[in-house]
Amino acid sequence: MANSIHVSGKRKTAIARATIREGKGIIRINGIPIEVYSQEVARLRLKEPLLLAGELASKIDADITVRGGGWHAQAEAARLALARAMVKFFKSKELEKLFSDYDKSLLVADTRRKEPKKFGRHSRARARRQTSYR
Repeated sequence: MANSIHVSGKRKTAIARATIREGKGIIRINGIPIEVYSQEVARLRLKEPLLLAGELASKIDADITVRGGGWHAQAEAARLALARAMVKFFKSKELEKLFSDYDKSLLVADTRRKEPKKFGRHSRARARRQTSYR
């Protein structure tokens, strides 16, 4: 196993960078331990790769920094970075297959982005003025 691994993950406008090294199973997001991370839904999404990896998760320490986007996109980006980093750190095809079978988005980024607003329109990208024929 290598000393440390650096991996990134993206979701919408959120970008996460994960650094993994051997340790005692301490995971921090922006310096905050995963156990006290803000939203419960986000915390559960972040723990998915750790729960799937089982006892391998207790052998690493991870520091994840996330910027941009909302709390949900940040959680998804951090989850992607963590899962990719674990696969790279342990060099395990079994772990990669396990993550892929559980949820493909653990290893592959979601490329969907917000559609840009069109010129000459008022609010959203597809919203048009309503017309009345009466």
